[in-house]
Amino acid sequence: MKITLSIAIALSGLATSVNAKPIQQKKDSRPNIVLIMVDDMGYSDLGSYGSEINTPNIDRLAQRGVRFKEFYNNSICAPTRASLITGLHSHKAGIGYFDVNLGLPAYQGYLNLESLTFAEVLKTAGYSTLMSGKWHVGKDSLSWPNQRGFDKYYGIAGGAANYFDAEPLPFGDKPYPVLLLKNNQRLHPKPNSYYFTDEVAKNAVEFLDEQKSENKPFFLYVAFTAPHWPLQALPEDIAKYRGKYDLGWDSLRIQRIASQRALGLVDSTQTIAARDPEVPFWNKLTWDEQHFWKAKMEVYAAMVDRMDQGVGKILEKIKALKKDENTLVVFLSDNGAQGGFSSLNPRNRGLVKNSGPVGTAGSFDYQEQPWAYLSNTPLRQYKNNMHEGGFRTPFIAFFPGKIKGGTIVKGTGHIIDLAPTFYELAGATYPKRFKGHDINPLSGKSLLPVLEGKTSEVNREGALFWERAGNRAVRKGQWKIVSTYPGYQWELYNLDKDAGETKNVAEQFPLVVDKLAEEYFEWAKMTDVVDYEKIKPVGGFVIPGQSAPVK
Repeated sequence: MKITLSIAIALSGLATSVNAKPIQQKKDSRPNIVLIMVDDMGYSDLGSYGSEINTPNIDRLAQRGVRFKEFYNNSICAPTRASLITGLHSHKAGIGYFDVNLGLPAYQGYLNLESLTFAEVLKTAGYSTLMSGKWHVGKDSLSWPNQRGFDKYYGIAGGAANYFDAEPLPFGDKPYPVLLLKNNQRLHPKPNSYYFTDEVAKNAVEFLDEQKSENKPFFLYVAFTAPHWPLQALPEDIAKYRGKYDLGWDSLRIQRIASQRALGLVDSTQTIAARDPEVPFWNKLTWDEQHFWKAKMEVYAAMVDRMDQGVGKILEKIKALKKDENTLVVFLSDNGAQGGFSSLNPRNRGLVKNSGPVGTAGSFDYQEQPWAYLSNTPLRQYKNNMHEGGFRTPFIAFFPGKIKGGTIVKGTGHIIDLAPTFYELAGATYPKRFKGHDINPLSGKSLLPVLEGKTSEVNREGALFWERAGNRAVRKGQWKIVSTYPGYQWELYNLDKDAGETKNVAEQFPLVVDKLAEEYFEWAKMTDVVDYEKIKPVGGFVIPGQSAPVK
């Protein structure tokens, strides 16, 4: 009888458990975060920053969100990504020069274990961590994205790739290897079976679809290679821009400046950069020369256009998943447009070898200085330089209900500020120790007060600092000092009045120069910066897309 009663009680309990409703997990209401970075795109290459290029999806983010007039990167690919991903100055993260090892911890060429990626921090805080695109902060498998906190990854480990295949790139003494990965598996797609910009967007969308059933927020980092060298685009996109650049860079630069002033990005009292003396006047080129040059910009514009289409697909997926109202979207570029060509002779483009017309899979051409002069309007200089054209980027942030639409602010933010912004938004704790390693403290400040409209620029107590391959800069308030390797002489500019850096006032304000220089050397010592003369690669190092070695 006792046995029968026990069985009855057990069966009763089983029936109750079967018929009972499952316990619902509490929904995680923290916001999703989408970070979109493009490659080698100038300050004025978006419609919302004055361009004639068709970028409706990104422009819609700008119209409904906030734009910064001043936002800084590190002037070149790998150091920018190191700072972005870790929230640290690139030397502290191990990539003070590039993704090559120069023999010192600050210049080892891959992220060190004392510097956490935003994927590692946000994953620990309960986020799904997804990435599609260019990594470029560690080629060894121990440094790949899946080993540094990303749940899912698709993209290239290195700095550049053909847009139509994963074959080595033909430049320099040895072909540049391309490592295309998906979740630690190397991919070998058939040539001409895809277009890489589309694949970056496609995989981002697939990752979002796969994540939709997870009861937690997501962090998605999308790192397009467009419009980085090589200039390759789809024919239907190139066709949109046929004839659009017949006017040349001189007239189009005037048009972009007028658009920037109408948009409120450039004040009428602000200076614009002086004309680059190395850029020829368009109307003095021969018909053949004009034809050669305009074809390059038609392809470049098509690449930006296609990237914008990819952004649109990602945003459409987020909306279809009904997650758009609780998602922060941030958009920026990793450095200014690529200048620095060695000759105006189109047949003398250094180490690049073309086997097909510009725009095709056989084209390994790049934008070069005259069109980069347009892309970086109204700023001075180009990628790999620390005048404003080298490292000031368009910056857009969109978050419904949290960011006031159509806002333009001074900003004066930096890529080191994004990690602390994300951590504050996610309620994530940044640890002092992680997996047995003492962790470097964050270098930046949260952007949330600016994004939420509480202030118009980042309120930081100290200055912003840069060093890369001997190029140096300090920005503090209205003042900026800058020097360009191999020179060591500081220039001084008042950026509140002279964003074009047209008037060096170092002689008028020597005490300002001395004070900022003193702060620079204190920062350099704390950040393990070494005099470039002591560590520069023997014979120079060729960066993909450069026409000559960086020495």
